[in-house]
Amino acid sequence: MGFVTKYKSEILFSLGIVALFLLLRLPTLTQLPIFTDEAIYLRWAQIALQDAGWRFISLTDGKQPLFIWAVIVSMKFLKDPLVAGRIVSSGAGLLTMLGLFFLGREVFKNRWVGIVSAALYCIFPFALVYDRMALYDSLVGTFAVWGLYMTFLLFRRPTLDKALLMGFVTGAAALNKTNGFFTIYLLPFAAILFDFKDKLWQKKFIRLVGLSLLVVVMTYGFYSILRLSPFFYIIKQKNAIFFYPLGEWIHHPFMSVLSNFSAFADWFMRYVGLPLSLTALAGLIIDKKFWREKVLLLLWFLLPFIGFAFIGKTVYPRYIFPMTLTLLPLTAYTIVKLQEKISRSKWILVVILVLGYSVLTDFLIIYNFAGSPVPNADKGQYLTAWPAGVGVKEATDYFRMQAASRPVYIATEGTFGLLPYAFELYLVNNPNVTIKGFWPIKSQPPQELLDAAKKQDTYIVFYQDCPVCSGVGVAPSTWPLQKIMQLKRIEAGSYFTLYKVIAP
Repeated sequence: MGFVTKYKSEILFSLGIVALFLLLRLPTLTQLPIFTDEAIYLRWAQIALQDAGWRFISLTDGKQPLFIWAVIVSMKFLKDPLVAGRIVSSGAGLLTMLGLFFLGREVFKNRWVGIVSAALYCIFPFALVYDRMALYDSLVGTFAVWGLYMTFLLFRRPTLDKALLMGFVTGAAALNKTNGFFTIYLLPFAAILFDFKDKLWQKKFIRLVGLSLLVVVMTYGFYSILRLSPFFYIIKQKNAIFFYPLGEWIHHPFMSVLSNFSAFADWFMRYVGLPLSLTALAGLIIDKKFWREKVLLLLWFLLPFIGFAFIGKTVYPRYIFPMTLTLLPLTAYTIVKLQEKISRSKWILVVILVLGYSVLTDFLIIYNFAGSPVPNADKGQYLTAWPAGVGVKEATDYFRMQAASRPVYIATEGTFGLLPYAFELYLVNNPNVTIKGFWPIKSQPPQELLDAAKKQDTYIVFYQDCPVCSGVGVAPSTWPLQKIMQLKRIEAGSYFTLYKVIAP
């Protein structure tokens, strides 16, 4: 009871943060429709759950499997695959928030900096979006924060147990996504924390280098588990789609840097906002304490940001999410220090100004995603354009109703991606349902489709564009079809259309 009484304010505030975190994420978990990448990942998890021989199925598309493994566990307890996948990201977000508490407290030796860091994450617009998506990136953020926390522990108090714990964290990060390696790539910069004025600095530095090498060896040791799969080589091929390999990049090192910087800057300001950015920068100059730690936090943001700008070939806003998290402890430090330097009324005004953008953006993300400051690159993928699964739920419900009493044949435009995977997630185990994807789409329907229409109710869904289509999500006019359902997307001229195939 003495502990509770002593830290009553901190405990109550922390419980309030956790409650707010859950309130902002769980009730709106399925607010956005299933997105193309989500459908792929969830279908992989579903297949791997049913057949242990496919636990490395994500490697067939060059994706590391840790997130998929977490979703497999979640699917054992939750019936809805989309909820099962997104709850993993929400859980990862909760772990990130906890990690930011420990990080802020450790870096600045102040538990309130840790608590405020966690509170900032709770309402961070970037986190609110990705903690509710069945994507890898929320878990990437978790490992980034915990990896940085373990970096501070290791370089401040280098012991074998800390190196081993960090090796587990960075090894898991590498099993989740390639950018999980950034923690060990950035390890040399943590040398700024080392005290070279110590009389025994050489001996201590050698020990620190040895422990750091142990972390690196453990990371690659974990990663080598993936070599058990014959599809391991595809990771390198997949990475080359999104990032320039060194041999290619060296011939044109500046080709994409300006466009990437421009995109990153726009996405950063939309998700992070100017008030929080300026407050983070203020943390660098508000006092001279912890200057090494502040510089390291800034480097953990800047170096990946610059690195991705140089090597990025195909980039998305989610790539910069993990690095922005290192700015939250700097922002929290400014807020806590200002409480000591200015009057209470002025401090409250500053807090309102700093948090105002995030709170307003959160409100719009939940109640008007299309009208929120979220980058158009994310709006298009998650709601307004064809990669978003607008209409999938309605079509699935329709098929389930039709298949309740008779066999149905479901065809889809495309063989990989949102469709047919989203339908397979919910209907693949229904004995009355047959699902088949077709690509490419030609001016005349496949004979298999026409033959199926002679035997049973046969449907086809169009949701994207094709050279012979009459529009985005509109079938070729030459196909013998009857329109059953059409949903218009926010993007002009874009539809999700369900047709019934007319038997010849």
